[in-house]
Amino acid sequence: MSAPTSPGCASTDALPAWHRQTLDCVHCGLCLEACPTYGVLGTETDSPRGRLYLMRAFAEGRVDDPEAIRPHLDRCLDCRACETACPSGVRYGAILETVREELRASPTRTRTLRMKLASAWLRHVVAHVGRLRWFFRLARFAEWIGLRRLARAMRILPPEVDALLPRVPSAAERRPLPALIAAQGERRGRVAFFAGCVMESVFGEINRKTVELLASNGFEVVVPQGQRCCGALLVHDGQREPARALAAANVAAFANCEVVITNSAGCGAMLREYGELLGTAAADEFAHRCLDITAFLAREGLRETPARCEARVAYDAPCHLCHAQGVRTQPAELLKQVPGLSLVPHATSEDCCGSAGIYNLLQPSLAAAIGRRKADALATGGAELVATGNPGCMMQIAACLRAAGTPLRVVHPVELLLPPPKR
Repeated sequence: MSAPTSPGCASTDALPAWHRQTLDCVHCGLCLEACPTYGVLGTETDSPRGRLYLMRAFAEGRVDDPEAIRPHLDRCLDCRACETACPSGVRYGAILETVREELRASPTRTRTLRMKLASAWLRHVVAHVGRLRWFFRLARFAEWIGLRRLARAMRILPPEVDALLPRVPSAAERRPLPALIAAQGERRGRVAFFAGCVMESVFGEINRKTVELLASNGFEVVVPQGQRCCGALLVHDGQREPARALAAANVAAFANCEVVITNSAGCGAMLREYGELLGTAAADEFAHRCLDITAFLAREGLRETPARCEARVAYDAPCHLCHAQGVRTQPAELLKQVPGLSLVPHATSEDCCGSAGIYNLLQPSLAAAIGRRKADALATGGAELVATGNPGCMMQIAACLRAAGTPLRVVHPVELLLPPPKR
């Protein structure tokens, strides 16, 4: 095959640095069972091993048209489950995200209207705190006057999108957190909190419960006002350059904070990879200070006993918490300390739910098929509640459970760890 105009090249000297990383794959196939898209589609080119071969061929100039491999890379959820399964330590996620960036620059690049709109929304709205807040003000108003119902009736709003989107929270729920939340009782330390973009706008009450949980356990919480979107959705979309600008702003905003707490697995994973994204000592040092709230509280210990919860709970591990951050046992350890709570195991606890940022909006059929497997496992496990620590996972699992007619409520772990109200 002839070499493409960019960036693949047959010359060894011109091969990109990520090409060497693809050679670590020994084609053992242990990643196949872990891959959600291979599990649904059963095709080699939609497995981690197959995609690595395609990306290697692209780098070596053996791909005539990059558009031929793009659909297979677009169908990847970047869930990192293959990294957990891989005995050779292939850093598949980093390779994929780099190649996606290079493919965006391809002169033959073609994208659907939905993909173009999603990319523009990520870059020009989500990446800007002020614009995102205005977007949700307008979305709340549109819901209030019935535009969402009208869009649904006129089929302007696709059913699969409507099923995923929760109601837009009230202005009170979306309000930004104060810059400082005082510790309750004897002060144990000081932490900073990363509020996120989707978490603030869609799950603002969970943010408030997160800082309340930290404060009730003796930690003073600062919320730097200069923080920005983490950039994860941009990186997954191949827009690494604007993501780097966001990362640099966040490193500066949290410069004087010893511990940075996150409650969104996707955000936390991105923050912990800033060293690689920016390639600076400051970014690398910042990344090592970031901790998911469950990892932090499991390490420090709960000072306040959580409120009693008489329920059977299935804990579902977000991919970017268990696979990307390596946080596996801590959430369950904390939930076991809730009086009355019974943890119910289920077979797919570390399997992807099909959310993957905005993947379920761009690949709705495949995401739904992956989500159905998750919903079926949860429905037969005997649980009454599902606890998971990522906003996209919460929305996807809830939507898939509703579609399956299963009356399970999805909650964030922090909602179950709060102490009883003071009287």
